[in-house]
Amino acid sequence: MNNGLKIPPRGALDFLSLGALVHRLDPGIVPFRKATQCDIHVSGGEFNTAANLSDCFGLKTGVASAMVNYPIGDLIAERVKAMGVQPFYKRFDHDGVTGPNMAAVYSDRGHGVRAPVVFYNRSNEAAARLKPGDFDWKAIFAPGVRWFHSGGIFAALSETTAELIIEGMRVAKAAGAVVSFDLNFREKLWKVSGGQDRALQVIGRIVENVDVLVGNEEDLQRGLGIAGPELAASSKLDPSAFFGMIHRVIERHPQIKIVATTLREVHSTNCHNWGAVAWIDGHTHVAPTCELGILDRVGGGDGFAAGFFYGLLAGESNEEALKLGWAHGALLTTFPGDTTMATLEQVRAFAKGGSARIQR
Repeated sequence: MNNGLKIPPRGALDFLSLGALVHRLDPGIVPFRKATQCDIHVSGGEFNTAANLSDCFGLKTGVASAMVNYPIGDLIAERVKAMGVQPFYKRFDHDGVTGPNMAAVYSDRGHGVRAPVVFYNRSNEAAARLKPGDFDWKAIFAPGVRWFHSGGIFAALSETTAELIIEGMRVAKAAGAVVSFDLNFREKLWKVSGGQDRALQVIGRIVENVDVLVGNEEDLQRGLGIAGPELAASSKLDPSAFFGMIHRVIERHPQIKIVATTLREVHSTNCHNWGAVAWIDGHTHVAPTCELGILDRVGGGDGFAAGFFYGLLAGESNEEALKLGWAHGALLTTFPGDTTMATLEQVRAFAKGGSARIQR
């Protein structure tokens, strides 16, 4: 398989994520202002990928994050453990009143013509306090780590989180690990931490260390400052606009070997067309497209990243790796919550063109 990556063949961890852990309060299809009860999902843009790789794909994964010693922290830590992810925590004590806190994400799923809504309470978030020097990277990497991952959500939290990402990436590179970054541009987060100008400056420095980049056209434009395509795509599923931007990404960051993203055309909250594309060491790859009946769209992109990374880590062909990402991301939108409930068998069957006929 020719993808330009030099993935270590073995390590104590196949995959390590750095990012914030959060809890998401989900009243389902009821708007939050009318909610009387909520499900609680444990999440985090960076954590989700590690959780999916462990629970569905059977890899050895870890997460480096902040953890607060109070009941919400205990709840989150229990779910990290249940997903089989090894934690590396910088611990904080809660003062009983103001924090520091484990961030809360509030959402409702919407329905039909009513779009989903997501908003945050990240006030005095413990993860935003994380800074260079908080983790003993040399000790973490000493037994071997094959792949290191972080993302734009964590980068946006504070002045120090981006510096911590860069510190971790540099150690990872020195240790021989592949380094990936999911741009995951979130306007609400960047707006309160310096806006677009700071996002471009911060993400540009991070991406200098990256081998594998995940991000769609908007992420590339707003997170990296890459000019949009000369010609508009005929539809959201047309990969030409995305591929038309790649040469500008590679000109600016020639060390990048892979850029990949999902393609999504939204017809209604519960009906999307779904695809995926990847530029891999100079070659373009396009996954099939399918119509999705969406239960909960949050986490679909992280589901794609996990399946795609698994294919690369497992030595699958580039085409098969992309299909596995496409299939797992699609399946993830059929489950409640942000992390996977799929099995590897289901993912492989769907990647081969499986159907929703009942399994007896």
